[in-house]
Amino acid sequence: MRQGLHGQGASRGNALGRARVREPHALEVAETRIAAGDAPAELQRLHAAIAQVRAEIRAMRDQLHGALAHEVGEFLDLHTLLLDDPELLQGLDELVMTRLYGADYALRLQRDRLAAVFEAMDDAYFRSRIEDIDHVIGRVHAALHAHEAELQGVAGEILVSDAIAPSEIGRLQARGVLGVVTSSGSTLSHSAILARSLHLPLVVNAPHALAQINDGDVLMIDGASGEVIVEPNADDLRRYRDRLREEKRERKQLRRLRREPSKTLDGVDIRLYANAESREDVAEAHALGAAGVGLYRTEFLFLQGRRIPDEEEQFRAYRDLVLGMTGRTVTIRTLDIGADKADETGLALRHEPNPAMGLRGVRLSMARDGLLLTQLRAIVRASGYGPVRVLVPMISGREEVLAVRALLDRAQRELRAAGHGTAERIPFGAMIEVPSAAIALPAFVRELDFISIGTNDLVQYLLAADRNNDALGDLYSPLHPAVIRLLHGVVRIARGRGMPVSVCGEIAGDARFTPLLLALGLEELSLHPSPLLEVRRAIRALDLGHLRARLPTLLRARDRAGLERWLDAAQPLHAPHRDARA
Repeated sequence: MRQGLHGQGASRGNALGRARVREPHALEVAETRIAAGDAPAELQRLHAAIAQVRAEIRAMRDQLHGALAHEVGEFLDLHTLLLDDPELLQGLDELVMTRLYGADYALRLQRDRLAAVFEAMDDAYFRSRIEDIDHVIGRVHAALHAHEAELQGVAGEILVSDAIAPSEIGRLQARGVLGVVTSSGSTLSHSAILARSLHLPLVVNAPHALAQINDGDVLMIDGASGEVIVEPNADDLRRYRDRLREEKRERKQLRRLRREPSKTLDGVDIRLYANAESREDVAEAHALGAAGVGLYRTEFLFLQGRRIPDEEEQFRAYRDLVLGMTGRTVTIRTLDIGADKADETGLALRHEPNPAMGLRGVRLSMARDGLLLTQLRAIVRASGYGPVRVLVPMISGREEVLAVRALLDRAQRELRAAGHGTAERIPFGAMIEVPSAAIALPAFVRELDFISIGTNDLVQYLLAADRNNDALGDLYSPLHPAVIRLLHGVVRIARGRGMPVSVCGEIAGDARFTPLLLALGLEELSLHPSPLLEVRRAIRALDLGHLRARLPTLLRARDRAGLERWLDAAQPLHAPHRDARA
């Protein structure tokens, strides 16, 4: 019988397929005791399962490329850390060898013990990591019983689950899953961001999905509106076919924009740069006609192995990046790594109380002797092969800007003296993603050549709302008057000095926000290559003069509802609807 359910659209697209229902993960095992003589063998079996899972995660990490490497890699690295956690391993050893529990029940007890510790923490970031504990323990439990912890046979099906981990998104799509419906989740989660980059339809926060959808039901989902239809009727199927035809027409129209300029109706050129971290990203950016690379994430080089890449390794990677853009500007961000992006090199601190605000970004680069200078030398050497800019993350004030600028100058002097062919001038810029940097910008703006605003971190720091915490989904949003006014202030300072300023956060890649960013004075956006054509189409349908004339109304908005009304009125007629939080 037909049923209509509603959630939140998190990744646009339509899908029609059979439901594959995955019940919420719960490690429900009975209490089991073993004989003392069996304990060593039982512990060996448990350690073998942990080693198997560790190897599986490492293999998945090695296979990642492009967007998957950045978004999924962070979570796989965190799962590796959990598997190596002494508290987890020692606790399991004690439960098996001393208290003589079976491996399954020992896993259950240790999971509950760790979850209780995390739940008691004041920090929302750590409370949200319980899902990672469940994912890791679940994989070990599956390995103990020699069956795979993944879904099987999902080709042509739509996954229905309580939640979806970022590490699953890419693998599910590669195996033929058509879409995903979850009973919880947020449009701002890493899973949602990744689904959008892979064009996988996703509906989140559909509270009755697990109760009302059965395995094998036919589902029709709309990842834009959040509509879920169980056992669609003839009218529903007719609407689905109409949507597919419209999607096909839209894709065809977008393909025509590959070589078209990103110019507004009144003739203003808006420069669209690509975010990248791999050769695949660079190739896609080039094919889509990006003005260059606005953000190259160098941390991917540092997360591939157990050794810090030396100057020569980094130079070759940056040189190939520059050559791949064939004369278009490449902006290389210095290392942005911390405890929230666990690495195997020993660079980042382990178990920081609050990694989002800890030793990360430029703070970490400057704290490790020679690390930043080596990276800057590699970048300067690559500048001889094409236009390069240096971008520094996590800047919080003038002192850091001066210190990094001095190191960059030193690298240029030393390399030129050694006979290296380098660019005469390398533009130097700062990421504005910490509120203190945005507020103190007038004190150090003269030391910069350009500015890039990282809205993902800026929003969460400004609103004190962790963007990975689903419980704060309604609070974490760029549609907050404080965010808009801070962005306007940063743009006004930069433009007052004739300095290039861009946005490189998630909102740059969401065409719904394009009118807002242009109204604030931004004429450069840096985004993942996948939505570049959609943003270009939105730009070509907007009148910049009209948007700038409406800026006072935007700045007077007192709440989110007022900002959403401004956005709705500013949308191009062809723009598809999208939840403002996406």
